[in-house]
Amino acid sequence: MPELDFWYSIGSTYSYLTVMRITDAAARAGVPVRWRPFNVRHVMTVQNNIPFKDKPEKTAYMWRDIERRAQRYGFHPRLPAPYPLAELVLANQVAALGAAEGWGQAYTQAAYRCWFEAGQPAGADPNLTASLEAAGQDPARAVAEAQSDPVVQALAKATEEAMALGIFGAPSFAVSGEIFWGDDRLEDALLWAQEHS
Repeated sequence: MPELDFWYSIGSTYSYLTVMRITDAAARAGVPVRWRPFNVRHVMTVQNNIPFKDKPEKTAYMWRDIERRAQRYGFHPRLPAPYPLAELVLANQVAALGAAEGWGQAYTQAAYRCWFEAGQPAGADPNLTASLEAAGQDPARAVAEAQSDPVVQALAKATEEAMALGIFGAPSFAVSGEIFWGDDRLEDALLWAQEHS
Protein backbone atom coordinates (compact mmCIF):
# COMPACT_ATOMS: atom_id res chain seq x y z
CA MET A 1 0.00 0.00 0.00
CA PRO A 2 1.54 3.36 -0.97
CA GLU A 3 2.05 5.88 1.79
CA LEU A 4 -0.05 9.02 1.81
CA ASP A 5 1.85 12.22 2.60
CA PHE A 6 -0.40 14.59 4.53
CA TRP A 7 0.90 18.09 3.80
CA TYR A 8 -0.48 20.51 6.36
CA SER A 9 0.35 23.86 7.88
CA ILE A 10 -0.79 24.90 11.32
CA GLY A 11 -2.51 28.13 10.42
CA SER A 12 -4.67 26.62 7.70
CA THR A 13 -8.26 26.73 8.90
CA TYR A 14 -9.60 23.85 6.81
CA SER A 15 -6.75 21.67 8.06
CA TYR A 16 -8.57 21.51 11.41
CA LEU A 17 -11.10 19.16 9.85
CA THR A 18 -8.44 16.87 8.39
CA VAL A 19 -6.15 16.91 11.42
CA MET A 20 -9.01 15.72 13.60
CA ARG A 21 -10.17 12.90 11.30
CA ILE A 22 -7.32 11.64 9.13
CA THR A 23 -6.05 9.08 11.64
CA ASP A 24 -9.36 7.21 11.79
CA ALA A 25 -10.08 7.62 8.07
CA ALA A 26 -6.67 6.28 7.07
CA ALA A 27 -6.92 3.38 9.52
CA ARG A 28 -10.28 2.36 8.04
CA ALA A 29 -8.77 2.52 4.56
CA GLY A 30 -5.62 0.65 5.59
CA VAL A 31 -3.42 3.46 4.24
CA PRO A 32 -0.26 4.54 6.10
CA VAL A 33 0.08 8.31 6.57
CA ARG A 34 3.15 10.48 6.95
CA TRP A 35 2.48 13.90 8.51
CA ARG A 36 4.38 16.62 6.59
CA PRO A 37 4.28 20.13 8.10
CA PHE A 38 5.23 23.04 5.84
CA ASN A 39 4.92 26.82 5.75
CA VAL A 40 1.79 27.52 3.71
CA ARG A 41 2.13 31.27 4.30
CA HIS A 42 5.42 31.27 2.40
CA VAL A 43 3.87 29.31 -0.46
CA MET A 44 0.91 31.67 -0.71
CA THR A 45 3.12 34.75 -0.54
CA VAL A 46 5.36 33.45 -3.35
CA GLN A 47 2.30 32.64 -5.45
CA ASN A 48 0.52 35.92 -4.60
CA ASN A 49 -2.39 33.86 -3.30
CA ILE A 50 -3.81 35.43 -0.14
CA PRO A 51 -7.29 33.88 -0.05
CA PHE A 52 -9.08 35.74 2.76
CA LYS A 53 -7.28 39.07 3.23
CA ASP A 54 -9.73 41.94 2.75
CA LYS A 55 -12.46 39.49 1.68
CA PRO A 56 -15.11 39.57 4.45
CA GLU A 57 -17.74 37.68 2.48
CA LYS A 58 -15.33 34.85 1.66
CA THR A 59 -14.11 34.76 5.26
CA ALA A 60 -17.66 34.52 6.59
CA TYR A 61 -18.36 31.70 4.15
CA MET A 62 -15.21 29.86 5.26
CA TRP A 63 -16.23 29.86 8.91
CA ARG A 64 -19.76 28.73 8.13
CA ASP A 65 -18.47 26.03 5.78
CA ILE A 66 -16.09 24.69 8.42
CA GLU A 67 -18.89 24.78 10.98
CA ARG A 68 -21.21 22.74 8.72
CA ARG A 69 -18.53 20.17 7.93
CA ALA A 70 -17.44 19.94 11.56
CA GLN A 71 -21.01 19.18 12.63
CA ARG A 72 -21.16 16.37 10.08
CA TYR A 73 -17.97 14.87 11.51
CA GLY A 74 -19.12 15.27 15.11
CA PHE A 75 -16.62 18.03 15.99
CA HIS A 76 -17.53 21.04 18.09
CA PRO A 77 -15.34 24.06 17.27
CA ARG A 78 -16.00 27.54 18.64
CA LEU A 79 -15.99 29.71 15.55
CA PRO A 80 -14.66 32.00 14.36
CA ALA A 81 -11.31 30.90 15.75
CA PRO A 82 -8.52 33.47 16.10
CA TYR A 83 -7.21 34.07 12.59
CA PRO A 84 -4.71 34.58 11.04
CA LEU A 85 -2.06 33.19 13.38
CA ALA A 86 0.69 35.60 14.37
CA GLU A 87 2.98 32.67 15.25
CA LEU A 88 2.27 30.41 12.26
CA VAL A 89 5.97 29.90 11.54
CA LEU A 90 6.86 28.89 15.10
CA ALA A 91 3.84 26.56 15.30
CA ASN A 92 5.10 24.76 12.20
CA GLN A 93 8.74 24.73 13.31
CA VAL A 94 7.54 22.88 16.41
CA ALA A 95 5.54 20.52 14.20
CA ALA A 96 8.64 19.91 12.06
CA LEU A 97 10.66 19.06 15.16
CA GLY A 98 7.85 16.79 16.29
CA ALA A 99 7.73 15.06 12.93
CA ALA A 100 11.45 14.33 13.20
CA GLU A 101 11.16 13.09 16.79
CA GLY A 102 7.91 11.14 16.49
CA TRP A 103 5.43 13.33 18.40
CA GLY A 104 4.35 15.73 15.65
CA GLN A 105 0.90 14.23 15.16
CA ALA A 106 0.02 14.40 18.87
CA TYR A 107 1.25 17.99 19.09
CA THR A 108 -0.60 19.07 15.95
CA GLN A 109 -3.89 17.54 17.05
CA ALA A 110 -3.58 19.18 20.47
CA ALA A 111 -2.66 22.54 18.92
CA TYR A 112 -5.72 22.49 16.65
CA ARG A 113 -7.96 21.40 19.52
CA CYS A 114 -6.77 24.32 21.67
CA TRP A 115 -7.05 26.72 18.73
CA PHE A 116 -10.45 25.73 17.38
CA GLU A 117 -12.16 24.45 20.52
CA ALA A 118 -10.70 26.72 23.21
CA GLY A 119 -9.95 29.86 21.18
CA GLN A 120 -6.21 29.80 21.94
CA PRO A 121 -4.06 30.73 18.92
CA ALA A 122 -1.60 28.01 17.91
CA GLY A 123 2.08 28.85 18.21
CA ALA A 124 1.56 31.06 21.28
CA ASP A 125 0.85 30.38 24.93
CA PRO A 126 -1.20 28.96 26.49
CA ASN A 127 -1.75 26.77 23.41
CA LEU A 128 1.93 26.10 22.75
CA THR A 129 2.78 24.86 26.24
CA ALA A 130 -0.43 22.84 26.57
CA SER A 131 0.00 21.20 23.16
CA LEU A 132 3.60 20.25 23.82
CA GLU A 133 2.73 18.83 27.22
CA ALA A 134 -0.13 16.87 25.62
CA ALA A 135 2.46 15.41 23.25
CA GLY A 136 4.64 14.43 26.22
CA GLN A 137 7.29 17.07 25.59
CA ASP A 138 9.11 19.59 27.76
CA PRO A 139 7.90 22.92 26.33
CA ALA A 140 11.09 24.88 27.07
CA ARG A 141 13.29 22.31 25.35
CA ALA A 142 10.99 21.83 22.37
CA VAL A 143 10.52 25.55 21.70
CA ALA A 144 14.26 26.24 21.95
CA GLU A 145 15.06 23.31 19.64
CA ALA A 146 12.32 24.30 17.18
CA GLN A 147 13.98 27.70 16.74
CA SER A 148 17.42 26.21 16.09
CA ASP A 149 18.92 26.51 12.64
CA PRO A 150 18.59 22.80 11.72
CA VAL A 151 14.84 22.82 12.38
CA VAL A 152 14.33 26.19 10.68
CA GLN A 153 16.13 24.79 7.64
CA ALA A 154 14.16 21.53 7.80
CA LEU A 155 10.86 23.41 7.62
CA ALA A 156 12.16 25.56 4.75
CA LYS A 157 13.29 22.43 2.89
CA ALA A 158 9.91 20.75 3.42
CA THR A 159 8.19 23.88 2.11
CA GLU A 160 10.37 23.85 -1.01
CA GLU A 161 9.59 20.15 -1.49
CA ALA A 162 5.86 20.85 -1.22
CA MET A 163 6.11 23.59 -3.83
CA ALA A 164 8.13 21.33 -6.13
CA LEU A 165 5.32 18.77 -5.94
CA GLY A 166 2.83 21.43 -7.02
CA ILE A 167 1.24 21.96 -3.62
CA PHE A 168 -0.28 25.42 -3.26
CA GLY A 169 -2.43 25.13 -0.15
CA ALA A 170 -3.31 23.07 2.89
CA PRO A 171 -4.45 20.50 3.58
CA SER A 172 -2.99 18.59 0.65
CA PHE A 173 -2.31 14.91 0.10
CA ALA A 174 0.34 13.34 -2.10
CA VAL A 175 0.11 9.67 -3.05
CA SER A 176 1.65 7.76 -5.95
CA GLY A 177 2.57 10.99 -7.72
CA GLU A 178 -0.92 12.47 -7.42
CA ILE A 179 -1.84 15.64 -5.50
CA PHE A 180 -5.21 16.16 -3.83
CA TRP A 181 -6.09 19.49 -2.21
CA GLY A 182 -8.64 20.20 0.49
CA ASP A 183 -10.25 18.34 3.36
CA ASP A 184 -13.02 17.24 1.01
CA ARG A 185 -10.43 15.35 -1.08
CA LEU A 186 -9.12 13.19 1.75
CA GLU A 187 -11.33 10.25 0.79
CA ASP A 188 -10.31 10.59 -2.86
CA ALA A 189 -6.64 10.44 -1.85
CA LEU A 190 -7.21 7.37 0.33
CA LEU A 191 -9.11 5.65 -2.46
CA TRP A 192 -6.30 6.41 -4.91
CA ALA A 193 -3.83 4.81 -2.51
CA GLN A 194 -6.02 1.70 -2.23
CA GLU A 195 -6.47 1.39 -5.99
CA HIS A 196 -2.79 1.95 -6.84
CA SER A 197 -1.17 -0.38 -4.34
